[in-house]
Amino acid sequence: MFSNKMMWQPILALGALLAVQTVCAADTLADSAAVEIGTGSKVQMLRVSAQQNWQRSWFESNGTHLSGYWDANLAQWRGNAYQNKPGQHQNITVINLTPVFRFERADKKGWYGEGGIGVSLLSALYDNDDNRLSTNFQFGDHIGAGYVFDNKWELGTKIQHYSNGGYKHPNSGVNWLVVKAAYHF
Repeated sequence: MFSNKMMWQPILALGALLAVQTVCAADTLADSAAVEIGTGSKVQMLRVSAQQNWQRSWFESNGTHLSGYWDANLAQWRGNAYQNKPGQHQNITVINLTPVFRFERADKKGWYGEGGIGVSLLSALYDNDDNRLSTNFQFGDHIGAGYVFDNKWELGTKIQHYSNGGYKHPNSGVNWLVVKAAYHF
């Protein structure tokens, strides 16, 4: 899935996750941190993030509820067909803030389903494999599912889409399949 040049990045991401955990140890900035890897059409992504729970719940019933969290993240995208030329690469840094709704158990463990729509800022215009985005500002939406273990680790997967909502063309969007590993403090 990743090129040889990207093989070292999961190690850096783990280091960033540990740094976020250290900074957030006071439990004031974040409740959890995550590392995510994603793949799309001739593009890969590595992302680190921190989350803060809303400490609210709605529709409580039978030990479950709807809740949510803020997700702030920093990602690196690597397109492998820049300007539709195989072998040409494009690297883009993306910052994102997303409010995420999560349906989960009351104790926040076990299976969950979630969805969110956030805002993103790309460091360059995306132009890869016939997919082009004409603005640096994008919306990022996702739906996903996962499992939170008793030891505070979480594994999840999601389908994610980036688009500017059609306010400027071209706007073919970028789609991802993402795998997430997170730790709850």
